[in-house]
Formats: sequence, structure tokens, C-alpha cells
Amino acid sequence: MKTSRILAALCLVAPLAALASAGDDPSLRLPRSTPEEQGVSSAALLGFVQAAEERIDAPHSFMLVRHGRVVAEGWWAPYAADEPHELYSLSKSFTSTAVGLAVSDGKLSVDDPVLKFFPDKAPAAPSKNLRSMRVRDLLRMCTGQREEDLKAFPFQSQLDLARVFLELPAPDKPGSHFVYNTAATYMLSAIVQKVTGQTVLDFLRPRLFEPLGISNPTWEASAQGVSLGGFGLSVRTEDIARFGQLYLQKGQWRGRQLVPAGWVEAATSLQTSNGSDPDSDWDQGYGYQFWRCRHGFYRGDGAFGQFCVVMPEYDAVIAITSATKDLQAVLNVVWERVLPAFGEAPLPADPASDRLLAERLAGLSLPTQAGQPTSPTAARIAGRRFVFPANRQGVESMMFEPAAEGADVVIAARVAGKDQRIVCGRGSWVKGSIVMGERGPVPIAVSGAWSSEDTYSLILYRYETPFSTTYDVRFAGDEAILDVDTNVGLEPPGRIRLVGKAQP
Repeated sequence: MKTSRILAALCLVAPLAALASAGDDPSLRLPRSTPEEQGVSSAALLGFVQAAEERIDAPHSFMLVRHGRVVAEGWWAPYAADEPHELYSLSKSFTSTAVGLAVSDGKLSVDDPVLKFFPDKAPAAPSKNLRSMRVRDLLRMCTGQREEDLKAFPFQSQLDLARVFLELPAPDKPGSHFVYNTAATYMLSAIVQKVTGQTVLDFLRPRLFEPLGISNPTWEASAQGVSLGGFGLSVRTEDIARFGQLYLQKGQWRGRQLVPAGWVEAATSLQTSNGSDPDSDWDQGYGYQFWRCRHGFYRGDGAFGQFCVVMPEYDAVIAITSATKDLQAVLNVVWERVLPAFGEAPLPADPASDRLLAERLAGLSLPTQAGQPTSPTAARIAGRRFVFPANRQGVESMMFEPAAEGADVVIAARVAGKDQRIVCGRGSWVKGSIVMGERGPVPIAVSGAWSSEDTYSLILYRYETPFSTTYDVRFAGDEAILDVDTNVGLEPPGRIRLVGKAQP
């Protein structure tokens, strides 16, 4: 066996073992290869990883596939190969696939009027524009509705969302202009469920997920039991890469035509124009729930930096998860660092770069909380319960449990009527769970330290999502001053301050 292959394998052992532990069928995994064997420079990929850490707020994972083989993959702890990640609007491309399969089954046509599927939910006197709205208008985000009416769509309410959508004003002719929105994708999901009798999740399970080896996908649903369509799907990084590879292969997978080639072509082609900025990957046109990119590529993408980028010219796919406020920065790093790494033929072995890349990928981690393991304040506040006045965050009380020297800090908190116990790693990530609202236990990873003599700081990642929260607790006399800051959000709340009082 070549030395380069042995070295490259070092960075693959942990991810593969993790996937196997999750019940994944090893025969369905994408094959692995050294970068050079597939015409990719290990040295250039090392530069990509370095640039990602410098220019992306918080990279969570990536997987690069060339000629159908994984040539590089990495997860920044606490994110891991066997953990699902929320996709946000990258879910839309999966919903498009469900529509394509339903079309191929003869269940519907892209030229069908939307009202055809919901006669009982239509307004009493539907407008001409609403009557002329077609399935293809939903697919390409050209429904004739306007952003100001769509932006507050009540996905989390108990309202009948299909009825809400059909009652929205449609002042413009469908097909006349592009307005990106998630409500249109919800309607596509509802239509698939109407004509198949299954949610998009269940419809895709035997047709897409199982053949691709995507195990245990989850998809949030509306109060009516309809998969949300435009967001809410959670799968693993390799699952994203497999989906992209399927599209790169025109819908073929291991000798089977899972998705009609014609649908792949239509969905990923320019279906509507959406701008003219040559430097923006959001102005290159839109397909059927897929974005067009610069360089002639296409992609599915989601809020905060979830990407499935398909690069037909290079026979390559890259899957990325992250938490960033600048999505263009993620793609810029790919264009600037990954594209130059591609050669037209296998490259000479580069054992030194292979080794450096393998070591870098094996040791990826998001920064843990900086500071000291203890402080004179620690002994003073240990075992004291601090109680907070009523607040929107539901924080009722917190107490730092007494701990042996060198042990992880444990915080006992009561939030929204539920007792929580949070273990904070010292220079590491400690995984656990907390209960959030009605969702039940949510996986978390926490790192903490004394950032100053009177302040304990911790970073909490919900590592199946893009979200992290930083908590700074400053102790002053009998007060605990808690500052809370989240990394990203559709409507970030900003820094929040709560003040608790020590109990006698």
C-alpha cells in the first residue's frame, strides 16, 4: 500500500468508526481515496482548511468528493461525523426532489394550478393571479406575492398553513419576478403529501434516503403534520455529499436511476433570473429550489452556511456545515482555495502534504473557552444559589456545585421550570443534554473557564444545529450578573443581561 494512502487513512478512521457506530451500512458509504489519486492537491486542501478557520465564523464540517470518492473530510469538535446537522434551506433541494419523483409517477405536473390541490382552502373569491399560480411558480419562487407579506409566515403556529398561504395577496403576475421565500416550499411539501398520501419525509425514505444510505433523517412538521419542506431536515455531512453526488450523476446511483435525469437537469438549470451582480453567488439565477453559482456550478444552501455545492466541470461535490453571518465568504473560500486544487489527472504522491493534511483534519476543533481552570471566587460562590427575577429566557436560578480540585465545573440551573445540570469542560468539550421547551432533551457540548478573577465564562453548542451561546457570569457581592450572547439567528436577540441575587 502506498505511504500516502496509509497517511490519508489516518484522518478517515475516526469518522468511519463513528458512522459505523451510528448503524450506517458500510457498503453504502462513499469510497475514500487520497487527494492526489483523484487529481487534487493535498497542500492546496490544507490551505483551504486554514482559510476556512480564518475567514468563516465557525466551520462545523466539510467533505470533498472528487470522481465519486471522498478525498478530504473534517469535523470541528464538538461536531462529529455521526451527528446530524440542521440544514435550514438546504432542505428545499430535497423537497424539489420529492416533487420531481411525484411528477415522474404521474401524480402531478409542474403546470398544475396550485388551487387544484386545495379547493377547500381557497379564498371565496380567488384573484386572477392566484388562479394562475402554477406548481412551477412555487418551484422557482415566482408566485406573484411580495416579500413583506411572506416574511412573517407563521410556520410555528397552529394555523392551517396552506390556507394562510392562499390568503396572502398576490398583486403580481406569477412568473413575473423572483421573491425567495420558504412558504412556497411548504406548499410544495403539502402538494406532495396531498397527491401521495405521505409526508415528504416518508415519501423520500424508500425512494431517496434508504438507497443513498441516509439513515434516521428527521424533518420538522407543521401542526397539520406536513413536513415543513423549506427547512427542518437534519442529516449528516456525508448524507449531504451523497445527495450532491446523486445530482452530479444525473440522478443515477449504483446502477439505479433514483431521480429522473430530466428532473435533475430542469431543477439545476436557470429557471428564473434573480440579479446581475457578477461577484454574487446569489445573483446567478435560480432553478427548482436550487441556486445557480458562479463558474457554472449549482448548489443547495441553507441559513448560517449549510451547503451542497455541485461542480460538474470538475466532477466534484463539496458539503459544508457551519455557523456564519456571511454566506458569501464560505463560497469565496471554496472558489479561491478548492478550485485551484483540482488537476485534470492524478497527481504525483505528496506524502509530506498528505501527512500534514491528515494531522490537521484529525485535530479540528472550535476554540474552547479561554481562561483559568479556577479562581479565588470559585470557593466563595460554590454551593450558593442565585435566583433571577422573571425574564423572557426563563432563567430562574443557578448554582455552581462544589467540586474537587481539577474537576470540571458543574452548574445546576433551573430554566423554565426544569432542573438542568451543565458540565463545563476544562479546555475541552463535554457533551450532555438540556431540556428546551417542549422539544425534550437537546444535545449540547460545553466548555468553560474563569475568564477573569470574578467572571466565569462558558460556550454552549447545540451541536446538531448551527447555534452556540456564550454565557458570562460575573460575581459581585451577593449578585450574579449573567450576560448571554448568541452567535447567529434569523432575528438575533443581541446581548442579554440578567441579574440574580444570592439566597441566604
